[in-house]
Amino acid sequence: MLYGYNGKALVVDLTNRQSHWQPLDADALRRFIGGTGLGAYLLYTHCPAGIEPLDRRNPLIFVTSPLVGSRLTTSSKFAVLIKSPLTGFIGDSLSSSFMATELKKTGADALIIKGRSASPCLLSIDDGAVDFLDASDLMGMSTPDTERAVKQRLGWRTRVACIGPAGENLVRYASITNDGGRQAARTGPGAVMGSKNLKAIAVRGTRAVAVHDPGSLNTIGLDLTRRSLGPATEKYRTLGTMANVSVFNSLGTLPTRNFQQSTFEGADGVSAEQFHQSNFVKNAHCANCTIGCEKILVTSDKGKKAKGRMEYESAFALGPLVGVADGNAVIRASTMCDELGIDTISVGATVAWAMECFERGILTPEDTGGIPLRFGSADALIECVRLIAERSGIGDLLAEGSLRASHIVGQGSEDWAMQVKGLEMPGYEPRSLKTMALGLAVSTRGACHNRSSAYEADFSSRVDRLKADERRGRITAEGEDFSAVLDSLIWCKFLRKAFDDLYGESAEIYRHITGWDMTADELRLAGERINNLKKLFNIREGWTRADDTLPHRVFAEALPTGVVEGVRLERAELDMMVQGYYAARGWNDDGMIPDDKLWELGLEDVVGGNGGNK
Repeated sequence: MLYGYNGKALVVDLTNRQSHWQPLDADALRRFIGGTGLGAYLLYTHCPAGIEPLDRRNPLIFVTSPLVGSRLTTSSKFAVLIKSPLTGFIGDSLSSSFMATELKKTGADALIIKGRSASPCLLSIDDGAVDFLDASDLMGMSTPDTERAVKQRLGWRTRVACIGPAGENLVRYASITNDGGRQAARTGPGAVMGSKNLKAIAVRGTRAVAVHDPGSLNTIGLDLTRRSLGPATEKYRTLGTMANVSVFNSLGTLPTRNFQQSTFEGADGVSAEQFHQSNFVKNAHCANCTIGCEKILVTSDKGKKAKGRMEYESAFALGPLVGVADGNAVIRASTMCDELGIDTISVGATVAWAMECFERGILTPEDTGGIPLRFGSADALIECVRLIAERSGIGDLLAEGSLRASHIVGQGSEDWAMQVKGLEMPGYEPRSLKTMALGLAVSTRGACHNRSSAYEADFSSRVDRLKADERRGRITAEGEDFSAVLDSLIWCKFLRKAFDDLYGESAEIYRHITGWDMTADELRLAGERINNLKKLFNIREGWTRADDTLPHRVFAEALPTGVVEGVRLERAELDMMVQGYYAARGWNDDGMIPDDKLWELGLEDVVGGNGGNK
């Protein structure tokens, strides 16, 4: 008997309107755990090499984990895996919601969606029974309206994942929305869902998955809940991640006006302190979460009322990055992104690129439909969000993302397209955070702050954040493996510091859930295995050493003002850190994975011999 897992994936073919169950053998589950790890394994297996990301053969994969359904704090999360429309490499996103527990109760550890429906589709999964329903009446609806309509149709207990107009219109950074506005946003999963003519997925299940030792798990769970309410999570429970706005601004690490500066004179207007004083409503909790990091904000401008979730990355991308200091406008723009189904980071970074193009005279009022795309214009930002989701006017260009848009416009604009591998950069200034610079450059999904948390070293006493050295490679690799374990079990990252020994404690919890022996070292090795498999996927899809880099601006321009004035990152510094990273990983100098590494990690059967050197 399996514990903690169902031992199978539900495979759905939208083209032929058929479905079947695929067994997941115990060895694969142990090696790749769940979440992004198991998802990477399934993506490598089911995605044909070399296809275009919006091809119907690109699978859309939802994956739960052994922790889902255990009722442990922060454990109700799922991963979405795709070949990314932004990068052409592996795309993975995470979301926390009851969608995770409901999907697992259908009898599936993963849902693998292939093909393309001939007409708009609402995919219904009820205790494993699949039905293909007409969704023509849902097309064009916002995400909250879509969720409401599906629940009215199929029952209020139904859990819904859906796309908004942005996904329907194949905006390359469209998100998938679930559970009242929670997003699986980065890397463009909503565009893949839209390319399949799939408007929504409705899920209901009753099959609870048994755990091996519920008594011991309950004892551990109570202790973990207590720790989740302690000092390790206080920041998230009070001001939330928005506290980073003021902190980063004081340290000179807050990217401003498309990374032209690292401090923002209007930061107070979009800070956590100001939002709590003028706009804060309440904390929001994910399913089975005791922390409540999200903050629900409402605009104080009664004439243009908006209410929605706000975190640091949205506040940064729709505030300092585009030069907007109006907190009400930032809330409105963020709420629009959620309702239209679009990633806030990529929206802000792509609009910031366009604003710089406009101010340099490369984009003209004729190109923008008369919109004065200048830094600081809240009206221009909000109008761009709408046009991007519609793919209308200038929005059609911006919907391609900053890398593709810069290739279309040319005239040197590629130099200030702030992206890595096509994914727009998050709110961390790489010139004043040298470990983070490396983490952004080598991340398999592109410019990502969540798949290594390399910034933690920069904000600690372990390194001098303003200087580069070879140690950063080992630090970044270890951080990536740590994060892979978090994202595969799946724990919330905000719980990580509540553990005294994440690997040891998680291995014990895994044993109590599954009944399978697992040591801390085996779990650590699983993290390394998962990151190597992600890299192997990218190699298969055309990755080269040249992809592990940063935008031209990072090397060409020193930071202009504040506590980090004159600080820069030289190409030679990044190259040295990248080589240190490859060495720490046991890879070749060109970043390829040698065969003996595949054997060491037990990956040779997945990718075949010589998989890293093809």
